[in-house]
Amino acid sequence: MDILPILSTLKRHKTAAGLIVLQIALTCAIVCNALFLIFQRVERINAQTGVDEESLVTFSLSSMARVENPEPQTQADLAALRQVPGVASVTLTNQYPYGRSSNNSGVRLTPDTTQSSRVVASHYTTGPGFIATMGLKLVEGRDFEANEFVPGSTLDANPDPRVPAVIINKTMAERLWPGESALGKAIYVYGNEPQRVVGVVRDLPSPNPGSEDENALNTMMFPVQPSFRGGGFMVRVAPGADREAVLKAATAKLLANSPGLRRVIRDQDTLVKLRAAYYRQDRSMIQLLAGVCIGLLVVTAFGIVGLASFWVQQRTRMIGTRRALGATRGQILRYFQTENLLLSSVGIVLGMIGAYGISLLLMKNYELPRLPLMYLPIGALVLWTLGQIAVFAPARRAAALPPVAALRGG
Repeated sequence: MDILPILSTLKRHKTAAGLIVLQIALTCAIVCNALFLIFQRVERINAQTGVDEESLVTFSLSSMARVENPEPQTQADLAALRQVPGVASVTLTNQYPYGRSSNNSGVRLTPDTTQSSRVVASHYTTGPGFIATMGLKLVEGRDFEANEFVPGSTLDANPDPRVPAVIINKTMAERLWPGESALGKAIYVYGNEPQRVVGVVRDLPSPNPGSEDENALNTMMFPVQPSFRGGGFMVRVAPGADREAVLKAATAKLLANSPGLRRVIRDQDTLVKLRAAYYRQDRSMIQLLAGVCIGLLVVTAFGIVGLASFWVQQRTRMIGTRRALGATRGQILRYFQTENLLLSSVGIVLGMIGAYGISLLLMKNYELPRLPLMYLPIGALVLWTLGQIAVFAPARRAAALPPVAALRGG
């Protein structure tokens, strides 16, 4: 189709054409960035931690009086929990995914304390059975051995503690020793004695999964047994058992397991619920951005429909003349669709420039990543499709006008 008549007509309606172009450009710029943020949040929410979240429940204990030697009570608690029906395994840890506690430590590759840390990593102290209870997968090496565990209270009282072993995640291993096996390598976190890497797990999330901070990507665990006062119990529920019922029975068991010592349960929940609460703001952000996108697209669609309907009314005589000269309904329909395609294309080009500008602004002020270029054609395709759908009804009405009625109506 010859577009010169279309351009000539648009020149006579510069204001209306300019307004719809600006509306399309604004919608394109916002929708491209909003789609990127939505997919970024969706990817974050759906990211796998490597932990068997469906089978885990957790809780913590606080005592109303100070316990000078908590280790015997801690061992009694662990033994009592293993007797609860539905408990497959149990361990203690100073932190866990989606929890409130977060411990990080600098990691050196030499004993020289004057040198800066090579990396900062999330720091787990764990009791026996942590890997099995959490459902983690070793990709190299082994789990901690029984003689490697150190009581947390003894460690705190020692100015030069001896912790012989460490297990790290794959991300940290590749960060410290790219292209090499981490097994047998030494790091320095506790004192001046090295901790040797005895195992590498595929995944070990920090308490803040999804964060891009280095201490959330690098994680390590040490055989330092927390007591019930300084750690949280992680309970793996047996297949087929009800998580809520096991959690209720486990907490009741421990409250009855310390005669003469009054204790209270804190932070009891399933890991599934903790994950849902952790990502609540991300889901709200997705809903907000989706609402903004839908609102803008609806307003833009109504703008295109309104403008096209107005132009059909204004061009009744032109339509009748073209029909009288032999133009088919399909040609009239294509005329308005081509006109909308031209306006949409100009608006989309301006919108892409605006989208990139908004992305740079977000990078500067909110430390967000740059908008990937793939979202620009996605936004363009959405708006081109929207424009053609929105203009179809008015264009079809124009094409349906009989030549005599159109000329009489003019």
